[in-house]
Amino acid sequence: MVEPRITVLHFTDPACPFAFSAEPVRMRLRWHYGEQLHWEPILVNLTSGDPREARRLAGGAPTLQRLYGMPIAPEPRERPASSEPASRLIIGARLYEPHLEEQLLRRIRVRAQAGGLLDDPAVLAAALGDVGVPTSTGTSWLGDPAVVAGLAADMAAARTPAPDVVAAFSHRLSRAGSGLRYSTPSYELRNALRFSIPGFNPVEAYEIALGNLDPSLERHPEPESPREVLEWAREPLATSELALICRRDRDELRAELAETAHAVRAGADFYWTLEPPAEVTPPERDTHFAAAVTDSVTF
Repeated sequence: MVEPRITVLHFTDPACPFAFSAEPVRMRLRWHYGEQLHWEPILVNLTSGDPREARRLAGGAPTLQRLYGMPIAPEPRERPASSEPASRLIIGARLYEPHLEEQLLRRIRVRAQAGGLLDDPAVLAAALGDVGVPTSTGTSWLGDPAVVAGLAADMAAARTPAPDVVAAFSHRLSRAGSGLRYSTPSYELRNALRFSIPGFNPVEAYEIALGNLDPSLERHPEPESPREVLEWAREPLATSELALICRRDRDELRAELAETAHAVRAGADFYWTLEPPAEVTPPERDTHFAAAVTDSVTF
């Protein structure tokens, strides 16, 4: 087991198509540096109490899909959705099933960007099922005071960037009421030092920062094939994620993957897996879970 050398605070939100479009960068960093990096998601909870923010994010999603290629549904959402219930479930996983936190964030994000609503009990129940968590457990997390406090702490951390970050990078931060917050995604790299990188950036920016923080980091070489990456990931990866890790053209890679992997349609593109996708039975409606989701919606 490799000891983490650098902690990455990852300011993000499952509702944000910008953060979702930056997933190829995060996956490539994971490929190159593996367990030397310890990732800690910090949830901004973007749409909590603000349907205007939900509409703005949904409105920008089709353009981001065209630019960066992640599987985002181009159709307008039927209504604004609050990210509060999803954020609470992710915090619940952090507190009680920490090995599932990033997996659950990923599954919720994937389902939401493919067209689901983040406050739809069916979408959230399906994401919980993806990682093996029963809806009864999700119900307990949604109303747990420790979960509510944990999310409040994340939101406060996201909305109080360090004074030196504000001074140097105010143009890379986002408005939050009368103040500023970390935009999504933003990274803060920490060992004995701290290196803040707000906003959407190319992978090279993070690699330069990592090399400055710890020149002794070992960098795994580039893969020989997309199959090697899929074997490593042990979860479906989007065309754009594989293309960035492999440094390949998306269209060229998609044609190759069609012959060697299984495609799972999502949004406007695909995820790829080496195993045939299993038939998934939609979870039965859990009225207690649905009520708890409704109770946690903030607008």
